[in-house]
Amino acid sequence: MKKLFLALALLIPLLIPTAAQPQATLSTATFAAGCFWCSEEAFEKVPGVVSVVSGYTDGKAKNPTYEQVSSGGTGHTEAVEVKFDPAKVTYEQLLDVFWVNHDPTYVDRQFCDQGSQYRPGIYWHDEAQRKAAEASKAKYDKLKLVKQPIVTPIVKASQFWPAEEYHQDYYKKNPVRYKFYSTGCGRYTRLDELWGKLRK
Repeated sequence: MKKLFLALALLIPLLIPTAAQPQATLSTATFAAGCFWCSEEAFEKVPGVVSVVSGYTDGKAKNPTYEQVSSGGTGHTEAVEVKFDPAKVTYEQLLDVFWVNHDPTYVDRQFCDQGSQYRPGIYWHDEAQRKAAEASKAKYDKLKLVKQPIVTPIVKASQFWPAEEYHQDYYKKNPVRYKFYSTGCGRYTRLDELWGKLRK
């Protein structure tokens, strides 16, 4: 009899359905900060960020290629689409990451990369993001760390087109080439000049 009760005790939990673990509700943020390889690296290091995709936004053509965008003919800019868990990282915190990872004094270039396809921008997805972006820009204006005017635009998000697979996680797949590019482009030297201790 004891064996029967023991068998039933072991079997009953298997018969009772367990509650499914709730899935985290993810939010989306879109930023343009020059070369998307570097933007991807910056955001992927943030706890609470689930994924970062390199791509193109704010342009005219559908499903553009890298060659088309880099020619400057489609109107797109290189950008990243960030999926994040707002329970672990806020949009305001992502804005802080964005500011110290781009040069806000140019509208049509970033570091050694020139042209509208490298223009920076914050692309908001709802009114809450727009207001947060405006407040964040005002905060950094008030800090007066950057001597020139901050001209980074805040724009309503439009269609985001993922870039080709070889661009995704480029800094991981090609670490030597990536370091050669980012160092040679003067990106991090300039960022340290602009933002100082905020980048530490």
